[in-house]
Amino acid sequence: MRIFVKTAKAALVLAQIAVLGGWVWLYLESRSPAGARGAVLFEVAKGKAVRAIAADLRAAAVVRKKTLFLLSYDLFYAPRNVKAGEYELPKGARIRDVLDKLIEGKVLLHPVTVPEGLTGAEIGERFIAAGFGDRDAFGSAFRDTADIALWDSKAKNLEGYLYPETYLLPKGLPAAEIVLRMTAQFKNVFGAAERARSAEMRMSLREVVTLASLIEKETAFPEEKKLVSAVFHNRLRLGMKLECDPTILYALRLQGPRAGRLRTKDLKYDSPYNTYLYAGLPPGPIANPGRESLEAALYPAAADYLYFVSRNDGSHQFSRTLFEHNRAVKKYQLQIR
Repeated sequence: MRIFVKTAKAALVLAQIAVLGGWVWLYLESRSPAGARGAVLFEVAKGKAVRAIAADLRAAAVVRKKTLFLLSYDLFYAPRNVKAGEYELPKGARIRDVLDKLIEGKVLLHPVTVPEGLTGAEIGERFIAAGFGDRDAFGSAFRDTADIALWDSKAKNLEGYLYPETYLLPKGLPAAEIVLRMTAQFKNVFGAAERARSAEMRMSLREVVTLASLIEKETAFPEEKKLVSAVFHNRLRLGMKLECDPTILYALRLQGPRAGRLRTKDLKYDSPYNTYLYAGLPPGPIANPGRESLEAALYPAAADYLYFVSRNDGSHQFSRTLFEHNRAVKKYQLQIR
């Protein structure tokens, strides 16, 4: 009996050692690199079984052994699910590294840069060109104002609220989600301090964003933005028409694609966006402004300028009187001729 007990204890110890050894072997084996080089784009379809994913990983040379991958998953990760999406995985990767990435959903992110001053339609085209969505999807998302309704109850679309910056996006992200990220970023930038400043100026959010969009389209020079803002604020205070060329271009483009410079007859184009015909701000933003233009709209320069004209190099000549302005126009128009 004693011999039997001793034998059983010895067998149990050996079994424990074997199990422990197996775990150590599996742990070390699952972390050892295979030596292969390079990386592959690997896509996990939604709802795909782990066994099928293991087979695909083996076929792509990401892992060496399908069985070892499945065993590692069962012991260390089950019942957590592998997240669907596109991944960049090195060939011959450590199994634990691969599983960590797939379980945590560390998908490949694609950068899409949205510059300041684009319209909603132009922004949509940028994302479509980068492989995200189509015109119908972006058009529908652009017209859905639910996310900014409490901020701007007059908005009929999201023009002005699609914040320009570089976005890192996973493959297949819907247009509605992309647009939601952009409006969320706008809200992050235009925070409590900016809203308080708007109230102090007795301007609605819509008015501030509209003014910022005009500033954005008039100059790309950061040092000029607050001067342009001063001109517009001064004109609004005096009841003068803003006479902002980009507002007419926007009005014309609402009717369809248009290229080229403004023509003299365009100044008479009847649209509420035509600030040569109608005093005050246009009905809404004409582009999506960045941080500097938003700040300029809120904090114009302390200057009494009422006019500015292009120097034909992107910069502008600012004037206080019509006489000074006409002289500057004559000077730079002669340069063009």
